[in-house]
Amino acid sequence: MSYIDQIDLQRVPRHIAVIMDGNGRWAKGKGKLRVFGHHNGVLSVRDVVEAAGDLGVEYLTLYTFSAENWNRPKLEVTAIMELLISTLNKEIAKLMKNNVRLNAIGDLDKLPGKCHRELEAAIEKTSVNTGLTLTLALSYSSREEIVHAAKELVAKVQSGELQLEDINEQMFEDNLYTSGMPNPELLIRTSGEYRISNYLLWQIAYAELYFTQKLWPDFRREDLFEAILDYQKRERRFGKTSEQVN
Repeated sequence: MSYIDQIDLQRVPRHIAVIMDGNGRWAKGKGKLRVFGHHNGVLSVRDVVEAAGDLGVEYLTLYTFSAENWNRPKLEVTAIMELLISTLNKEIAKLMKNNVRLNAIGDLDKLPGKCHRELEAAIEKTSVNTGLTLTLALSYSSREEIVHAAKELVAKVQSGELQLEDINEQMFEDNLYTSGMPNPELLIRTSGEYRISNYLLWQIAYAELYFTQKLWPDFRREDLFEAILDYQKRERRFGKTSEQVN
């Protein structure tokens, strides 16, 4: 029996975030270059995006390239950027067919010119879609995002547009890259690592964390279903007691 048959479709997370980890180790285990793992990781992305859409997930945010990843060997970084461009061009028709809206968060100005232009074009083309919102976290750092939001609020206070005492959590959220999106209810990390790696630190304050030993290129829709089923078995109390929740 597939895990999907056990999922309560009325309690599927609205927003799922994923740390796609293990491409390099997967390739190394097969005696290949790291970029081979990134190419095969695209297959996992395709499968998970389609599966999430089929379940009615509204938002799927993928940690695609961190701000720290710029420090990797130049050859690998270049290959990843080229892969991003080619993938966008290949997948755009499928995104349109599946009613998926593409989005991106992070310091996108750091992306190579062609990569940035192709990304903006894909986002614009899919902006008419009304199904799953697929967000790519690119050149992304959660700490930088939080600092950016703080600077935005400081600038508004200095200009007189905002009073210091009026600042609250919701206002801070409205100045994050993810403004307008619900916070993730489920965060999945592949490859057996147990850390958050500077990803959506503010947004996952109450997310359920799910870790799997599978390397990202081996992660498929059935693995997503298993993670969602595990999520549905947990009690989400938000500071309340079990009796209050029930």
